[in-house]
Amino acid sequence: MEVSVSSAANVSILAMSVIFTVLIILIFTIKTLVKLIPYQASPVAPVRKIVASTPEQDDQVAAITASLASHMGKRPDEFRIVNIQSR
Repeated sequence: MEVSVSSAANVSILAMSVIFTVLIILIFTIKTLVKLIPYQASPVAPVRKIVASTPEQDDQVAAITASLASHMGKRPDEFRIVNIQSR
């Protein structure tokens, strides 16, 4: 079975033309779908309401801040606890 350079080149050109044809078909299919079904962004998540803190929460925040500052080796004013949720 003898393989010539011209037959190898023909197979390579045929394979590349098939690949590029499929890619062109995909590009036009995607462009058509974008025009038919436009992208709609999902709605923005609602902003959470800020609830007034109670004295009990203030004590919890102070305790958590102190323990984190001790654990991390930082001063309590170097970081801020923003949200505490109970499960």
